[in-house]
Amino acid sequence: MITVRSALWFGLALGILVPYAAFLPWLWDHGFNVSLFFEQMLTNHISSFFALDVIVSAIALMGIAAYDQTQTGRNAVPVILATMLVGVSAGLPLYLLRRLQPGS
Repeated sequence: MITVRSALWFGLALGILVPYAAFLPWLWDHGFNVSLFFEQMLTNHISSFFALDVIVSAIALMGIAAYDQTQTGRNAVPVILATMLVGVSAGLPLYLLRRLQPGS
């Protein structure tokens, strides 16, 4: 039987691997070119839609994690770092996993 915890661990692994599978080849081809990154990310309306949706979701997740820290004392830094370094696809499963921890 699949538990919620194992499903979240699987989601966290996918949330790291899938985005980086797309990002790392781009990084190898172009290097750390921030201006080109943003130019290509916002190149048309549909890519802008997805980029802005993810940015708003990331800000919301980080805000929720920070608020949760003030209410429970659960450290928000790992969730914020995962969200900033990978994205919501890693930050959200990590946040939910941490909420499942006993005593938190």
